[in-house]
Amino acid sequence: MQSLKSKLDLSKSSNLTWSDPDPCKWTNVGCQSGRVSAIQIGKQNVAGSLPSDLSSLTSLTRLELQSNQITGALPSLKGLASLQVLLLHGNTFTSVPADFFDGLTSLQAVYLDGNPFQQWPVPASLAQLTGLVNFSANSANVTGPIPDFFASLPSLSSFKLAFNWLTGSLPPSLGSSNMKTLWLNNQNGVKLSGSIDAIRNVTSLEQLWLQSNGFSGSIPDLTGMDSLRDLDLRDNQLTGPVPESLGKLPRLQNIVLTNNLLQGPVPMFKDGINVDMKVDSERFCLQKPGACDARVDALLSVVKDLGYPIMFANGWTGNDPCAGGGWIGITCDARGNITILNLQKMGLSGMISPDLKRLTSVQKLLLSNNDLYGPIPSELSKMPSLKELDVSNNSLSGPVPVFGPAVVFRKDGNPNLGKDVVFPPGKKRKTSVAVIIGSIVAVVCVVSLIVLGLVLYKRKNRVQGTSTTVIHPRHSGSDQDMVKITVSGPSLTNGSETLSCTSSGPNSADVHVVEAGNMVISIQVLRNVTDNFSEANVLGRGGFGTVYKGVLHDGATIAVKRMESGVIGSKGLSEFQSEIAVLTKVRHRNLVALLGYCLDGNERLLVYEYMPEGTLSRYIFHWEEEGLEPLGWKKRLSIALDVARGVEYLHSLAHQSFIHRDLKPTNILLDENLKAKVADFGLVRLAPDGKCSVETRLAGTFGYLAPEYAVTGRVTTKADVFSFGVVLMELITGRKALDETQPEESVHLVTWFRRMQLNKDGFRKSIDPAMDVDEESLASIRTIAELAGHCCAREPFQRPDMGHAVNVLSSLAEIWKPTDPDADDMYGIDLDMTLPQALKKWQAFESDGATSSFLGSTDNTQTSIPTVPHGFANSFTSADGR
Repeated sequence: MQSLKSKLDLSKSSNLTWSDPDPCKWTNVGCQSGRVSAIQIGKQNVAGSLPSDLSSLTSLTRLELQSNQITGALPSLKGLASLQVLLLHGNTFTSVPADFFDGLTSLQAVYLDGNPFQQWPVPASLAQLTGLVNFSANSANVTGPIPDFFASLPSLSSFKLAFNWLTGSLPPSLGSSNMKTLWLNNQNGVKLSGSIDAIRNVTSLEQLWLQSNGFSGSIPDLTGMDSLRDLDLRDNQLTGPVPESLGKLPRLQNIVLTNNLLQGPVPMFKDGINVDMKVDSERFCLQKPGACDARVDALLSVVKDLGYPIMFANGWTGNDPCAGGGWIGITCDARGNITILNLQKMGLSGMISPDLKRLTSVQKLLLSNNDLYGPIPSELSKMPSLKELDVSNNSLSGPVPVFGPAVVFRKDGNPNLGKDVVFPPGKKRKTSVAVIIGSIVAVVCVVSLIVLGLVLYKRKNRVQGTSTTVIHPRHSGSDQDMVKITVSGPSLTNGSETLSCTSSGPNSADVHVVEAGNMVISIQVLRNVTDNFSEANVLGRGGFGTVYKGVLHDGATIAVKRMESGVIGSKGLSEFQSEIAVLTKVRHRNLVALLGYCLDGNERLLVYEYMPEGTLSRYIFHWEEEGLEPLGWKKRLSIALDVARGVEYLHSLAHQSFIHRDLKPTNILLDENLKAKVADFGLVRLAPDGKCSVETRLAGTFGYLAPEYAVTGRVTTKADVFSFGVVLMELITGRKALDETQPEESVHLVTWFRRMQLNKDGFRKSIDPAMDVDEESLASIRTIAELAGHCCAREPFQRPDMGHAVNVLSSLAEIWKPTDPDADDMYGIDLDMTLPQALKKWQAFESDGATSSFLGSTDNTQTSIPTVPHGFANSFTSADGR
C-alpha cells in the first residue's frame, strides 16, 4: 500500500488522507482481519500510475479506480483469487499485460472502458472466470474476433465491447448464452461482418446493439425473444424483408433499422414502439406499407436461400422488376413478364430455391459459374415456359430432375451431381470466390511469366546487351541485406538510348524508393525520346509536373511525366512513390499502364502508355475550341463503363483494395478508339483489408470531393463512388463540377443536377445540347442520371459499390455493343480456355512473328502481361540472356 501511495498523486483530492502508518485507517480503504480488502478511490481526482507489485494484495476483493487521471501500463493482477470487482474505466491507462486476468477466479465485474490502451485481444484466461457477470471494455482498443468462450460463461449477463476494433463474425455458440445486454456496436476498421443469425436463440436478451458494423444477410426471425426491449441494427448492410414477428415482440420498446439495405414491404410495428427507420434509405418496394408486386415477392423468395446478396439489394429497387430495362440479371418482354433470369458468374453461394417455380414466364434460367450446392429442385422441371437451364460449374449434388426435350439443360462442372452427397448445414462446398479469383490471377501471372520468358529467350541470340549492376534492398531494408542483381541492358539502336540504372552502393538515391521489378529507365533515354523535354512535346501540365510525348526509335509512342523540381520535397516524392507502388501492383485494360520510371538526382519521371486522344475533359468541355466532334450518348455511356470497370478493379478486384481519391475527367484518358482509362495515381491510397476508411491529408479536387472526406479527412472507396457520380453528371450535362460562370445557385453541379432531376421538363433541358437525343437514349440517360444521384448520396453508406455501377452501365451499353470484336481481345487472356490452350495460342503468336505486336498491344484483361512498347521489349533481359 505504501508503494501504491508513492505512485499516486493525491494532491488534487480533497477527500483522501493517506498519512497514517496503518493503511487500514486510510480513507476509502477497507480491511478485513488486518488485510486490505478494498481500495475504493473512484472519482477522487487522483493522478499518477500503479505499482508493479499490486498483485501482492492477495485479500483484495474490490479495486475501484474509475474516473481519475491514472496513467501508464496496468500491472498484472495475476493470482488475486479473491478479487470480485474491478473498476478501471475513465482513466488513461496505456496497456494491458497478457497475464492480467490469470487466476482471477472470483471476478464478477470488470469495467475497462475509455482507456487508450495499445491494441490488445480479449485474453483466453477470461474463459476461467465462470462467475463473471458484467464485462465492459467500450472504447478500449480491443482487437480481433469475439472469443467463443463468452457464450459458455454461465453467469455472464452484460457483455459490452462497443467502439473497438473487433473483426470477424458473431460466434455460432452465442445462441447458448444467457446474456441480457450485448453491445458490439460501432467497431472501427474492418468491423464485424457476416450474418446475425446467431442472435435468434439468445432468448434472454433485453438490449442488443449491433449498429455501425458490416453485418449482412437478413434479420432472423426473433420469435421467442420475449425479453427484448431495445434493438439497434442501424448502419449495417442487412438485406431481405423485415420479419413480421419483429413488430410483435411483447416487450419491444425501441427498434432502430435505419441505413441498411432492407427489402420487401415496409414493415408495420404495433403502437407504443419507438421506431427509427427511414423508409427512403432502404430498398423497400414501396415508400409506405403495402404489398409488393407479385414478381418482386417471387424474386425475393428466390434469393432467400442465397442469403439475400447485397448486389440484388442495390440493383433491385422499386416495385417493378422490368422498369428501366430490367433489374440486374432480369430481362422482360413488352408485357412485363420476366423471360430471362441471368445470374451467371455472380459469386452466389447457397442452394437453388424451389420458389423459382413462381416465375412462370421465365424461358431462360442461367445459374452457371457460381458456388451453388445441394440438389436441383424438382420444381424446376415444372416451370411451364422454361426453354433453357444452365447450372454448369457449381457444386450441385443429388438426383437430377428430368426435363422435357424442349429444354436445353447444361449441367457440366458439377462432379457430385447424381450422387447422394451430404454436407453439414451452412458448409460451402467450393473454395470461396475470393480464393478462386486469387487462384486464377496466380495462374495467369505464372503463364504470363512463362510466355514472356519464352519470348525473351528466343531473342537472346539476336540482342547484344551491356551489363549493368542494380542494387536492390531486401525487405528488411538493412544495408547488410543489399543484393546485387546484374541486368542486361541492350541498346535501343542509336547506342545512347540504354535502359539501365547504375548504382554504386546502398546509399544510392535510385534504389530506396520502390522495388518494381526491371522497370528502371535511364534519364538519357527519356531526354532523347522527348527531344530534351521540348515544349513542342508537352501533352499537358498538372499540379505535380508536366507530361511529354516521347517517340522511340521504332515509332512507338510513350508519355513521360516529369515531376517539377519545386515539388520534389516530401509531398512530391510521396506522390511519385504512390504512383509507382500502385501501378506496379495493378494491371487492367481500363487503367493507364506504367511502363517504367527514372530517378536521377532531382529528376523523377514516370513513363506511361500513350493515350493519343488526351483527356475526357477535352471532349465534354472543350470540344468546340479544339475542333473535335462532340461525343454522342452511346460513346459517353461506353466511356462511363470503361471508367467504372477500372475503378471497380481498384476497389475490389485487385489483390489489394485501392482508393483513387482524384477521379475526374482530366484524369480519364482516351485512346485512338475513345476507349477510356483511369490515370494519375499519385493520390491513391491503399485501403487496409479492402474496405475500411483511411485518415489522410485532404487531397483531390473540389467539386468531386465526397462531403465526409472534405469534412473529416477520412476516405473510403465510397469517396471514389461520389466522384464517379459527378463524372456521370458531367457526361450527361456537359457542365463542369464547379462552374463559376453560372449563377450562384447553379455553380455546384451536384446540387443543381438534383434539382433538375426532380423537374421532368428541367431534366430534359439539363442534358448536354451537343448530344442528339432520341427517346431510346433519353430513357437510358434517365437511368444513368438515377445512378449518378445514388453515387452522390450525402451519406457514404447510401452509395452503391462500383460493382453495381458496372452492372447498370453494362446492361445499357450492351445494346450498342460493336459488331466487330475488339482488336485487343485477340491477344487477351480467355479465362474460358484451359491453361494448355492459352499457352498454345501464345506460342503460335510467337512462332508467327507476332510477339512484338502482342507485347505492344493494349492489355484487355484484368491481369495480363504488362504492356511494353516495342523499343523497350528487347531490354527486359537477364544477365545470361534469358
